[in-house]
Amino acid sequence: MECDKCGRDAVMHAGYSGAHLCDEHFLASVEKRVRRRIRTDSLVPRDASPDDPERWVVGLSGGKDSVVLASILDDTFDRDPRIEIVALTIHEGIEGYRDESVDACVELAADLDIRHELVSYDEEFGVRMDDVVEEDPEGMAPCAYCGVFRRDLLETYAEDLDADLLLTGHNLDDEAQTALMNVLEGDVEQMAKHFDASLGPMDDRTDQAAFVPRAKPLRDIPEKEVALYAHLRDLPAHITECPHASEAFRGEIRELLLKLEEDHPGTRHSIVSGYEEIASMAAERYRGESTPDLRECAECGSRTTREVCRKCRLLESIRAV
Repeated sequence: MECDKCGRDAVMHAGYSGAHLCDEHFLASVEKRVRRRIRTDSLVPRDASPDDPERWVVGLSGGKDSVVLASILDDTFDRDPRIEIVALTIHEGIEGYRDESVDACVELAADLDIRHELVSYDEEFGVRMDDVVEEDPEGMAPCAYCGVFRRDLLETYAEDLDADLLLTGHNLDDEAQTALMNVLEGDVEQMAKHFDASLGPMDDRTDQAAFVPRAKPLRDIPEKEVALYAHLRDLPAHITECPHASEAFRGEIRELLLKLEEDHPGTRHSIVSGYEEIASMAAERYRGESTPDLRECAECGSRTTREVCRKCRLLESIRAV
């Protein structure tokens, strides 16, 4: 195959667009789409100023998605005094797996010369995911515990770092999977929350109870293209699945979408586009209704609708074992 742009050997074929691209034009295509998403979602405020730069905290796990995101953001804003990039890495306490990915994070942050913060479940909560999986006091999948703890630390440290924006490396496949899962589960309220938290231009998002707003600049890029970008740029990505991963439903959805995309190129883009329309309408519906008052968790002080937040309730059950 030849590149549609220059006639050189193509390194990829995008079934959803029909494009054949060489390495140079493929890299440029990914970067163009990410930067277009940044503009479309109005991530850089109109009044951003070098005198009071925006601080963007990037959740850097060391996997291909977050590594590619951090690299493109640095390429885009390295010489822009209006934007400061800070990398935040969370060590869950998974022996071998997370240790290697943390090494990748440290290497990338040094290469990009960006500030890098490392926090761990062990230091913050006194637990390690390896031990949680073994004890499993709530009888839940490991990802259920880890998701609560990770989300708490991302939000807490984004606030502690005075972040204006929290950016994560969710790609097109991630977004299509989440969209289809929420639709199949009929979770309209979750659709509304998902829209307000991470979809649509920043100016149109609701307050989200003063949480640091989130953004997903890679959400137009298919997972395989993210992996290819990391390979071609020789980025220090740790591409290995977590040994405790057990999200059975998401795994089934992932396989379904891969098959649909193979048979009907463009399926993922269509699902995400349609989902955004549905989620937008759901968000409008719930904005007109009263929402539960947020209070400070009696244990840790984080915002919650209950006396004790979900994280603290899980930690209590783990420590009781």
